[in-house]
Amino acid sequence: MNASQILPAVRYRFIHDMVREQEKKEQEGAGPLSLWKQDAPAAKELISYIEAVTKEGGEDFIPPRNRIAVFDLDGTLFCETDPVYFEYRLLLHRVRDDETYRDQASEFEKSVAQKIETTIETGTAPEGLDLENGQAISSAFAGFRVDEFADYVRRYREQPALGFSGMRIGDAFFRPMIQVIDYLKQNGFFIYICSGTDRMVVRSIVEDEVDVAPSQVIGTDEVLVTRAQGEADGAECAFEGNDQLVLGGKLLIKNLQMNKVSGIAHEIGLQPVLCFGNSPGDYSMANYVTAGNRYRTGVYMVLCDDLERERGNLQKAEKMAALCRQYGWTAISMKNDWRTIYGDGVSKIEYA
Repeated sequence: MNASQILPAVRYRFIHDMVREQEKKEQEGAGPLSLWKQDAPAAKELISYIEAVTKEGGEDFIPPRNRIAVFDLDGTLFCETDPVYFEYRLLLHRVRDDETYRDQASEFEKSVAQKIETTIETGTAPEGLDLENGQAISSAFAGFRVDEFADYVRRYREQPALGFSGMRIGDAFFRPMIQVIDYLKQNGFFIYICSGTDRMVVRSIVEDEVDVAPSQVIGTDEVLVTRAQGEADGAECAFEGNDQLVLGGKLLIKNLQMNKVSGIAHEIGLQPVLCFGNSPGDYSMANYVTAGNRYRTGVYMVLCDDLERERGNLQKAEKMAALCRQYGWTAISMKNDWRTIYGDGVSKIEYA
């Protein structure tokens, strides 16, 4: 971050903290989902579900150890349309704007950055861009210590959001959905974020905003090595006391579709009972939650149908609404169910 960005970042952080504090005060004594409209069907259904599964002795009671909810990130908890995924913009910044790296960027990284720029211009992403971006993120930050990479992401998230006034990139959480997480935690649920975005990027995005530990984040992974390791397999070398853990420059797994399911099974070890998503990319995760589950389950999908407060897409929203009707999932309408999206003092603006 350069000097010209420091004061705006401080100002946004001050405003952000004031708004969040006011939000908390307004919610005290209010209903569990006070940022939702009173007649929102999804909110009523979720509250009814929670009351049923936490009632000891009830037929739908779920033991605390099995109260597991999984959430997608982009488009479910966090803005994915300003104007593209946070992770895409991070790569663009690294390759195009970072003076310490742009002259070193590989041809592959530059080609991926160009595809992202084209996606921003046309509104349509080419097939395979999500995987290529994961590969380019891995290589563009190769050699960074894990903590250095986290700091880089933290600095980048301080920049003002391009398409919204009154918030930084890192503030772009859907406040009603964060309230859902808080509500579930109050009722003994374990919360996991399962995202297609790089796991370490997600950890740096959600810290201070979402009440989840780093261990509760599942995402795309890249190879981690020691500086002394080179190309050797990790089973053939040891971590010495004076070594450092760094990004190895290679993608390990892109956490999409079935990979989300295997990640949940590996890292949680229990079948979740609640799933929150927003796109066909969450199809496998949603079906895994409901398939043969011994407990009562729920799947909730956020519809990007708000064109006034968010950069919605009615065509995508209707496709997801159709999937909800087909599979019996519950649709969450940004437009009709939420009293606010990003909180007071935030409004959509035209791109410069």
